Amino acid sequence: MTFEDLTPLGSEAGKMLKAKGQSIAVVDGATGGLISAALLAMPGASAFYRGGGVIYTLKGRRIVLGHEPGSLRGLTSATEAYALAQARLIRARYDSDWGVAETGAAGPGVHPLGVASGTSAAAVVGPDYEAALIVETGHDDRLANMIAFTNNALSLLLSALSAA
Repeated sequence: MTFEDLTPLGSEAGKMLKAKGQSIAVVDGATGGLISAALLAMPGASAFYRGGGVIYTLKGRRIVLGHEPGSLRGLTSATEAYALAQARLIRARYDSDWGVAETGAAGPGVHPLGVASGTSAAAVVGPDYEAALIVETGHDDRLANMIAFTNNALSLLLSALSAA
């Protein structure tokens, strides 16, 4: 799978958001911005995409999410609970209908917090809807993991938009 394989998912999500007149904000982690890029690859994305950011440090997290210091204490990277918290925060930060978040360890090697390479959690939060899903690839291939994590997040978003 390549980035080009992800753009139809982003385009489909964008079409659904536009049809519903809804907006989205995204916080990418180990995906490095690929969730946002897949959504933004669609012409006319400004009709539904409010903004977002890539979080790679605690300082970056505070800046992008605008949360109170200590409010995420006790949450661990690459968990459903942490992904849901981030999705809620990015949704509120951008006053969007939907928030999407991904947190994980693309590799190679062990994440600074001990998360195994190839582990990612994605979450989608929207009007009366919340879902999260973990994916474990079982390998250290950084780029392949980033693509797999993005596919997981976009697939979860499409399921959410279809269900809502």
